[in-house]
Amino acid sequence: MSRYTVIGAGGFIGARLVAALRGRGEEVYAPARGDPELFGRELGRVFYCAGLTGDFMVRPFDTVEAHVGLLSHVLRDAKFERLIYLSSTRLYDSLGERGGREDDVLEFDVAAPRNVYDLSKALGENLCLARSGGRAAVARLSNVFDWTDDAGGFLSDLLKRARREKAISLASSPRAGRDYIHADDVIAGLLAMDARAAQGVVNIARGVAISNAEIAEVFAAHGWSLELTGGEAPPHGPTCDVARLAALGVTARDVRQVLGAALSHPQYFTG
Repeated sequence: MSRYTVIGAGGFIGARLVAALRGRGEEVYAPARGDPELFGRELGRVFYCAGLTGDFMVRPFDTVEAHVGLLSHVLRDAKFERLIYLSSTRLYDSLGERGGREDDVLEFDVAAPRNVYDLSKALGENLCLARSGGRAAVARLSNVFDWTDDAGGFLSDLLKRARREKAISLASSPRAGRDYIHADDVIAGLLAMDARAAQGVVNIARGVAISNAEIAEVFAAHGWSLELTGGEAPPHGPTCDVARLAALGVTARDVRQVLGAALSHPQYFTG
């Protein structure tokens, strides 16, 4: 049995990691925010899941503290064996369709307010890769979804709405698309990174962008009406290279199959 620490264990991914690790009999320390024991005990293998997503624009200083401040303290002062830092494939967005590989040189407009997220994640990555003595790796997560109450984002919100409504109208473009990955596949990828002692950066993604129109087709095939009333949209962002993830033995499932399985469950629609 190994010793694990999950920082950010109360979050969407952190809570699932804790459950998965404890489910296989591991010892897991899930410190609360500000827990003084974090720097006084052996942490073992650390998953650093702390961070802000949807509210980073209104909480920029908390975002930097979560992505960089606490992390720097852990890397410098904590006793740990290995650390996996959860970052985001959002860092590729400024590269457009030419981005998506882990070794891409990233580009940021330092004056853009929304880039507080990207820049802080990038700095967190730099500290892990350059200042950890080779003990840290980076997982860049794509657009994670689920239909549980704690899930957020476009597809997650749509799936939760579909529990109550059979006819849904969204002011979104049919052409817009994203590289979605289900939360269970994210956990599989993170555990594989740990088991195989992955180095550097690994994209945790499906590697295929699915458009809103394709999502609407899946809903229609299972009895829902999904009307997309948005206008034209730019092409989807970078498509992630997933060769490194595949080399770890993990291939994320096709989002359309995951959606179909959920929507076809007899108890999915509660009305």
